[in-house]
Amino acid sequence: MSFIRFHLSDLGTARFVVDDQRYRALGAWAIIDISLIMGVCLDALAMVDDVAAGRPVEPWSSEHYDLTLTQQGVTFSNYWADDERGRYNLAEFRETVELYWAFLANRPESASIVRDFWPDLPRPQAEVLLWEQTWQRPHPYRGRLF
Repeated sequence: MSFIRFHLSDLGTARFVVDDQRYRALGAWAIIDISLIMGVCLDALAMVDDVAAGRPVEPWSSEHYDLTLTQQGVTFSNYWADDERGRYNLAEFRETVELYWAFLANRPESASIVRDFWPDLPRPQAEVLLWEQTWQRPHPYRGRLF
């Protein structure tokens, strides 16, 4: 069993449960910075793979967090919440992002929303194709998680 689990609240927002409070900040980062946006999760997955393979990556910066990822691990801090900072090894960060992708990929699609990009494909597949088109390279997780 994993150290972190993600689920949707009754209101349709992302939530998480951790067995060890040490991982609370990591869960908060995922649901706040990635949110429900599959393309952002694909960016995080690519970043993890690039770092693990020794390829350089830019620091992750958003409205809420600064994050630095190296082969030794990840460090991040929330601009607005001092207790949302953390340092985790690469394996912990990788597992969290992979689990978050699985959570996002298994969310039901709304029948009332029509996508402009590949509407005939399931959303996870369409999001991967859009990511690959945007970055003009195959996603490094192709063949592993999708």
